[in-house]
Order: sequence, then C-alpha cells, then structure tokens
Amino acid sequence: MNFDYNTTRSHLILSEYGRNVQNMVKYICELPTIEERNKYAQAVIDLMGFLQPHLRDVADFKHKLWDHLHIISGYQIDVDSPYPKPLIENAYIKPEPLAYPQQRITYKHYGKTVENLIEKAMREENPEYKKVMVQGIANFMKMAYVTWNKDNVSDDTIIKDLKYLSGGLLSLDEGVNLAKVEFRAPNPRQSNNNNNNRGRSNNNNNNGKNRQNNNNNNNRRPNNNNKPKY
Repeated sequence: MNFDYNTTRSHLILSEYGRNVQNMVKYICELPTIEERNKYAQAVIDLMGFLQPHLRDVADFKHKLWDHLHIISGYQIDVDSPYPKPLIENAYIKPEPLAYPQQRITYKHYGKTVENLIEKAMREENPEYKKVMVQGIANFMKMAYVTWNKDNVSDDTIIKDLKYLSGGLLSLDEGVNLAKVEFRAPNPRQSNNNNNNRGRSNNNNNNGKNRQNNNNNNNRRPNNNNKPKY
C-alpha cells in the first residue's frame, strides 16, 4: 500500500489557499488556449476570494488575488490579467529596516506623549489657553500614574512632576483639585456577600419547591374512608 505524505508532495507555495487551489492553477497553466485559461482563472480567483474573505477589507483586494494567482503558478501562468503581472525580482526585495526610537523618557509611567504635550504648552502664547492646557495635562498625568501604580496619587506629586518636566515653566494655580482618579481593586467581601446571597436565594427556592411537593403528595394520598368494608 502506497501512502501519500505531505513530505513527498510538491512544495505548497501559499498554504492559506490549500493544495487544491494550487493543483487547479497547475491545471490552468497546461490548458492549450488562452480563452480556456482566462475562463478557469476567473473561477479560481472567485474561489480564492471565498477562501480568504478578510482580503475584502484590503484596498484593491482583487489586485492582491491576481498577484497571488501568479505567485502560486510560479509566475508561469499565461492569462489576460486586469492588473500588471508581478515580477519575480520583487519577491526578493527586502524592505528597509525601521529605526527604533532612541528618545529618552524621563518618567516612563507618563510616557513620551506627556512630554510632547508639555513642550507644546510651553510654546503657547495665549495665557488663557495655556492655563487650560496645563490643567488637562495634569489630569492626564494623574490618570497615567494610577494606570501603572495601584496606590492613589496625591495632587502634590503630579504638580511636582509637572514642574520638573517643564523645567519650572509650567505650574498649576494654588488650590486647584485635579480630576479624581483612583485604582479600585475588587472587594473580596463584596464578592463573598454576593455568593452568600445567591446561596440563600437558592436555598429558599429549594425549600419552597419541597413544601409544594409535599403538599402535592398529601393531596394524592388515597381516602381510606371510601374503602369498601367486607
């Protein structure tokens, strides 16, 4: 008995479409006339779009499907494609590596965005608008602080960090209260009380059902007074 293993088969070029699609494309390449190849190629394109519905969200997804058709055929299929045929040389072009940002963040729990906002507020010339910006930045700093620290933070800490990050150029008015933000951990007592209440309600329901069943059983008992005497 001969077994057909994947290791003995030809290389699967695009595994997301499966081996059947690859065999169809191979069959199309062997057809003698261009009319037949165009007809069957369009059918395979429709099948590929059905197998990969997420490509419909991609801009110009039909172009992507036709490119995949050429790739599956090893760039050998001869059909009238509505798009330019992809070049095999482009498959070996590596993109330029992205440079990792080397910017230093003073307080990582605030992030680089806060520093950018502070720099923008320092350049603001309108005093009223600048005051509103500083207030919003301080509120955001308090929210970011609580996100990464479970303990509540005082307004004095935020004001101190704001003054340090701005080099002493930005400050809040005295007596200003920042937005109330706090970390709330789940209360185990409350969850236990909820579980106890659920258990009590279930017991009450069971007791009510038992009483009702007992009453029904009592009503079903035969009346011995009507039993004939011999």
